Amino acid sequence: MTSARSQIETEVRHARRTISADGYPMSVGELTNLYRDGELIIRPEFQRFYRWTSEQRSRLVESLLLGIPLPSIFVAQGAGGTWEIVDGLQRISTILELQGVLVQDGKKLPPLTLVGTKYLPALEGRQWEHKDVGKSLTSALRLDVKRTKLDVKIIKRDSSPDTKFDLFQRLNSYGSTLTAQEIRSAMLVGTSPDFFNWLEALARYPAFSESVGLSERLVAERYDLELALRFLVLHRWPEDQLKQSLLRDFSSVLDRESISIATRHPKDAKKLERIFKSTFDYIGSHGADDVFKRYDSKAAAFRGSFLNTAFEIFALGAGYNVSKGIELVDNLLEVAAEVWGTGKLQRGYATGRSTEARLVEFIPLGRQVTALVTSPSQALRRTAPRRRRPRS
Repeated sequence: MTSARSQIETEVRHARRTISADGYPMSVGELTNLYRDGELIIRPEFQRFYRWTSEQRSRLVESLLLGIPLPSIFVAQGAGGTWEIVDGLQRISTILELQGVLVQDGKKLPPLTLVGTKYLPALEGRQWEHKDVGKSLTSALRLDVKRTKLDVKIIKRDSSPDTKFDLFQRLNSYGSTLTAQEIRSAMLVGTSPDFFNWLEALARYPAFSESVGLSERLVAERYDLELALRFLVLHRWPEDQLKQSLLRDFSSVLDRESISIATRHPKDAKKLERIFKSTFDYIGSHGADDVFKRYDSKAAAFRGSFLNTAFEIFALGAGYNVSKGIELVDNLLEVAAEVWGTGKLQRGYATGRSTEARLVEFIPLGRQVTALVTSPSQALRRTAPRRRRPRS
């Protein structure tokens, strides 16, 4: 018992040494001046996650005017003493945009035009300052906003290098509206902005974007980046390690492996880019935008929207074979229809089937059915579950 207690206390002391933090209240006016002076930093890459609606921004201003407390803002102290936003991007960006000082892509955005809210419908159409006095916040209200105190938590420069990104992930996992990929993207930006830009370029590759055909909502939530990362991580995953590695928590595996690739960037980047583009060039010329859809055997046609399960079989399988120099089948859509005919894909996206269980089953299948050296029928028979003999 004493040994176990000593171990946990040692681990706690060690972990605490990796995080050095402080905190105190600062007024909106003080934070705005720090931003103007270049001492409060919002990474340009992070601004891509600034996607609050006009209603959400106006509700924040309503809260400021009514004195409703806001959650803490977290910043990380840089080597030169500057503060970088770790959590609170939406709130800080809204406050800066309200005053007309927010810079994005090198250009100052126009002041935020507010919409009416539940308690303050008269906010409709108003700005911070406007030549038409009737469309401005009053000088008294502007002063109220500037003097509003926000709780600022500072992660000091002597904290461990990856602390701010780990903190960002944790904070945005508690009831946040950010998707898993948006959180992952923020960590990737912090690890290597060059890698993140390279990844975005891959996601824009026409053969890839056209074949997956994601909705505008999924693209806005950066699911295209998640699919590109899934491909980069999983197409070359050792088959004998699938169960022990992927059945635990795939999202954490994707986080860890993505950061690992970003840390090594640009090492392997040319090779990975060649495999990625070759794979989706192949899919574009053989399956176009159909192979990732459901196959309707009655209509003898592919229908519906993008399916993860089909991507996990045909994209990851083809990518593996491209990486190994194995020739690919020249009748991809026929192969896909044959796989659908076995009922495997229906089971793959059935309710209650976990991502981890799907991946363990379908990654090996995809490698077999997309390889020319193995006929699809042979591959399907090899992976089909054994039928029980009926009792006599």
